[in-house]
Amino acid sequence: MKNSFTLIVSIAAGCILGVIFKEKSVIFKPFGDLFLNLLFTLVVPLVFFSLSSAVAVMSDLKRLGRILGWMMAIFILTGIIACILMIIAVHIYPPAQGVSLNLPKHVDAEQVSIGETLVKAFTVSDFADLLSKKNMLALIVFSLLLGIAASAVGSKALAFIEFLKAGNHVMEKMIGLVMLYAPIGLGAYFAYLVGVFGPQLLGTYVRAVVLYYPIAFLYFFVAFTAYAYFAGGLWGIKAFWKNITPVALVSWGTGSSIASIPANMEASKKIGIPEELREVIIPIGGATLHLEGSCLSAILKIALLFGLFHTPFTGTATILTAIGIALLSGTVMSGIPGGGFLGELMIVTMYGFPVEALPIISMVGTLVDPPATMVNATGDTICCMLTARLLGGKNWMGN
Repeated sequence: MKNSFTLIVSIAAGCILGVIFKEKSVIFKPFGDLFLNLLFTLVVPLVFFSLSSAVAVMSDLKRLGRILGWMMAIFILTGIIACILMIIAVHIYPPAQGVSLNLPKHVDAEQVSIGETLVKAFTVSDFADLLSKKNMLALIVFSLLLGIAASAVGSKALAFIEFLKAGNHVMEKMIGLVMLYAPIGLGAYFAYLVGVFGPQLLGTYVRAVVLYYPIAFLYFFVAFTAYAYFAGGLWGIKAFWKNITPVALVSWGTGSSIASIPANMEASKKIGIPEELREVIIPIGGATLHLEGSCLSAILKIALLFGLFHTPFTGTATILTAIGIALLSGTVMSGIPGGGFLGELMIVTMYGFPVEALPIISMVGTLVDPPATMVNATGDTICCMLTARLLGGKNWMGN
């Protein structure tokens, strides 16, 4: 709790500096960028060593299959719940009502090829390309396969497995070292964000922002509390909220689920989530696949476009299609700071909206990115807790 309090105080101080210095707050940006760069350079080796070592030491690969199966089931189910919540919200408070926007004459856009997108997402053409945070899903696939291969080789690969385990321990220590700079880095970055970008929230998209932020916080506090209770009762609620604050603050400040992986790994360890779960689920969820905040955002964007182009956002087929697109675009959007363009392009092209719709939802995506990323990142910890409960019953709690 001491670390969480320090982060909160430093961020509050940063916000005050942003209000005081306004546009001049750009002077604080290098100190925030330093923190972000440290996190991003840490992420690729962290994901590689944590995933490959966790899988390599598993003698029961069927258990790995169960972990991944429950993980994906939870990701999808919680994503659907998030979609339904936002669908209810946009019908109560239509985001396009009273909104008047001047559309640009032309935006270049290409049709989304799902097959090509999946190939590029899961694989790269050169080993060196795995060493970039832009190809995290390909790195995850490679790390899983490497871990499975090492486990299958058995005793002959003991030295290699020990290397992977040692690398994982080193990366855990690096997490602690980098997080020592977090109060300064996050405080500086929030000063920059508030001073330079704060006034933009008062622009044309205020209605969408006014809708999204409360819904995101409602989901964050209410849904995650309910999930934590299912995972561990009152103990689960206490353990989650005692340790999740650093993850929430890092993800909000950086706008990146990837940058939040180190803090998430540390929080999950403190909660007592088994190592085999946290070192598989956190990297996969944080890098690409966890999507609750992105689902909330996608439904908001779809509803906004339907309203702007005077199309009723009603009917079973329309709603189910929206949920499907939200789940699909969520997997594309997660993990990349300020990302989501391809997911937004998918929304525009699949519904047949004109290309002029693209910059509209791109701006919405930018404005709601902080709470969306916060929900995405902190939801990874919840998924770990739920998976632990489903696989181990109540025995996992407090271990």
